[in-house]
Amino acid sequence: MYSIMRILRFTSELKRQYIWIGIITIFIALLSLVQPLLTKFVIDEITQILSGGEVNIWLIAVFAILFFLSDVIQTLLSNISGYIGDITSVKVQKIMSERYYAQLLRLPQGYFDSELSGKIINRMNRGITQIANYMQILTNNFLQFIFSTVFTLIIVFYFSWQVGLMLLVIYPVFIYMTTRSSGKWQEYQRIINDEQDIASGRFAESINQVKVVKSYLQEKNELALFGKHVTKAVKTTYPQSQYWHKRDVIRRLVLNVIFFAIFGYIFITTAQGVYTIGTMVLLIQYAVQIRIPIFSISFIVDSTQRAIANSKDYFSVMNLEPSVQDVKDAKELHAHHGVVRFESVDFSYDNAQVLHDVTFDIEARSKVALVGESGEGKTTITNLLMRLYDIQTGTITIDEQDISTVTQASLRENIGVVFQEAMLFSGTISENIAYGNPGASKKAIKAAARAANAHEFIAKLDDEYDSKIGERGLKLSGGQKQRIAIARAILKDAPILILDEATSSLDSKSERAVQEALEHLMKNRTTLIIAHRLSTIQSADKIITIKNGRIDEIGTPKTLSNSGGIYDQLLHLQTASQDETKKRLLQYEISQ
Repeated sequence: MYSIMRILRFTSELKRQYIWIGIITIFIALLSLVQPLLTKFVIDEITQILSGGEVNIWLIAVFAILFFLSDVIQTLLSNISGYIGDITSVKVQKIMSERYYAQLLRLPQGYFDSELSGKIINRMNRGITQIANYMQILTNNFLQFIFSTVFTLIIVFYFSWQVGLMLLVIYPVFIYMTTRSSGKWQEYQRIINDEQDIASGRFAESINQVKVVKSYLQEKNELALFGKHVTKAVKTTYPQSQYWHKRDVIRRLVLNVIFFAIFGYIFITTAQGVYTIGTMVLLIQYAVQIRIPIFSISFIVDSTQRAIANSKDYFSVMNLEPSVQDVKDAKELHAHHGVVRFESVDFSYDNAQVLHDVTFDIEARSKVALVGESGEGKTTITNLLMRLYDIQTGTITIDEQDISTVTQASLRENIGVVFQEAMLFSGTISENIAYGNPGASKKAIKAAARAANAHEFIAKLDDEYDSKIGERGLKLSGGQKQRIAIARAILKDAPILILDEATSSLDSKSERAVQEALEHLMKNRTTLIIAHRLSTIQSADKIITIKNGRIDEIGTPKTLSNSGGIYDQLLHLQTASQDETKKRLLQYEISQ
């Protein structure tokens, strides 16, 4: 029940709705007790008439009217309560979805490196949908069941403490038998959830890379892999359901025996003259009234277990504390010049050290190229500068301000990024250019597009800047997407630029347009480039080569051209045989 209580605490802002549901539920519960009482009085009155007593038609008519009015009021109140419950359920879903999303956005890059996106989404959908449905059941059914049961038992105890005691015994017996079966059921549910998460993760991967799937004719294999995990989830449902229903048969049989004893006692004692016919009918009605929700407890318990089991993954994410956090009293970063310094920086991924004692400077408004074989830590250096991860030892400063002491928001506000593969969002071209500056004017957006050599092709589109580009910009070519991404960085106008060189996979015409845009973007900015072309390395103000996670060389293209180091080797490859050149350059993720 801890998870359920946590849900209620999570949604404490809805306490007004909960209070209203509680009040209405109490009235409905009280009204549900009226009809058995009216029935008792009517039967006793008719029994008296049949025994030769005086006829009081008006009294019987009043009982009939009260019977009708209680029905009408219950109908109205139950629907009002149901409406409030439905709205509350939707609001619970909204609150929990927003908080889950907010928590995910707080988590560092390292969390997403080890989780499938489909799995993350499936956890949210499964957990929140199940919890919202459960809250609907709780507010629409469970509260009424609780209140009506309590009030019913009070009245039954008033007329017969013996029957009241027998009815009261049902609850601890049923709850004990139900909780005994809860652990094994939840273990089955954990297996089902794990298999569904894996299937959803693979599904999302395949859809996102459907071009690769089709190109390699892997549709059948992907479907088979997806079906394998879904099938295992379905097969696990068989023993889970079988186990639950076997236990439910035992529970219900025990209840059948208890109710047999209750009804037998009522019939026999009435025949012995202990109760009037009216009292007998009242006790039977209240016993049946209690019996119906008790037999429905299986459904409520099943829903409760599902909500608890399916909310575990949700709350496991909500319990995570981001490993990258702002320090107390973190200051705003003020990057007036954009001087970057790494000093004795060490960094590890999952206990595997990637960077060792990395030290270098980047002067203001200079261009620095990072060069090294694949996996040597070039991208890691840029991630550390943005503080997507925290370093183990050393310091990283911008204009002599330690980035670990400033807010993450102000740090990233001062850094623009253009990735090797343009990362755009579904929506319009304007929305994508203004992504880092949502309040930008149309004039500013167009100016950024012109600077990025993008205005010309945008103007030819049917809806120009309001054109929809599809998921990840699928309606645009590679060069067009890159120019939109560059326009986005230009509009952000950050003093520091990280450039995972964006021209390496483009045709020559697109490359020229993108290269011109990049030259405009880099002007008067401190630029750290993950170099993928020899021409880019040669035009840099400074080259930093990385080997075995350590800084190998630092210098200008001229000073490093005869050093015998990595850059010198790359220059000599230009005169080597074509096959040898390609093979060696590939190790450095570089093309000529």
